[in-house]
Amino acid sequence: MTTTLRLFIDHLETPVGRLTLIDDDEGRLHTVGFEERHDRMERQLRAYSGAPAVALERAPAKRASADALERYFAGDLAAIDALAVAGGGTPFQRAVWSALREIPCGETWSYADLARRIGRPSAVRAVGLANGANPIAIVVPCHRVIGSDGSLTGYGGGIDRKRWLLAHERRARPGAQLHLPA
Repeated sequence: MTTTLRLFIDHLETPVGRLTLIDDDEGRLHTVGFEERHDRMERQLRAYSGAPAVALERAPAKRASADALERYFAGDLAAIDALAVAGGGTPFQRAVWSALREIPCGETWSYADLARRIGRPSAVRAVGLANGANPIAIVVPCHRVIGSDGSLTGYGGGIDRKRWLLAHERRARPGAQLHLPA
């Protein structure tokens, strides 16, 4: 007997491009990404869903995840904090993704900070790879990770979006520990 995972797809127009969101019956996000990165999202969904079959349906109504992200982009940064995310990935990736959600909105950590946070201080490169494989953009805030020298390093949505997201969070939380290069 094949168990089919039923998922819902929704879209959201944002100041930095169109987001695609995929969640399940329980409202747990499985993937969030920018539309032009759709091929990457499909690969991640297949890799991390854990289900032998996936049925993807258009969301019949606005989902709570889309509403929360809409509020985040409108300046209510805490709106995404309580969104549930589906498990997936390796135990190491899940540890990194969980730690990403601990980075306070408006602040940044380096990859080395993140590696120390999960108790693997020498795993900086592996942390970078796990960060890059994050299937749930913005809600699992990989955009808040920067190089040890303060540089804005890779982001699946592009450096310009990363810069915009960090500036958006900085505007809404003045005084946060945000280290942007000049």
